[in-house]
Amino acid sequence: MKQVIIVRSDLKMGKGKIAAQACHASIGSFKKTDPDKIRRWEIDGSKKVIVSVKSLDELLEIYESVKDSGISYYLVRDAGHTQIPAGTITCLGIGPDEDEKIDKITGDLKLL
Repeated sequence: MKQVIIVRSDLKMGKGKIAAQACHASIGSFKKTDPDKIRRWEIDGSKKVIVSVKSLDELLEIYESVKDSGISYYLVRDAGHTQIPAGTITCLGIGPDEDEKIDKITGDLKLL
């Protein structure tokens, strides 16, 4: 069991901003996950993997793939209080769910 957070590298966010956006993605997707999957994930160590994409188009392509997969997800739109304009899509949280299911969607992405 794992959770994957996908971050857009083209936005050139600072480290703190990336951390905050990744947390939003993690919690948002977690809240949408079936409680049985959450328990299995927590027992398994609550693994999280942070990967990156180079563009909004790439992120949205993955978003479209995950929407019909049965895996929980959460698309983060920034509030615009600091580094980037309001409404900017920054991250996508996927899972937690079974590694194999998530890997079919994100397995080719590079670690952040």
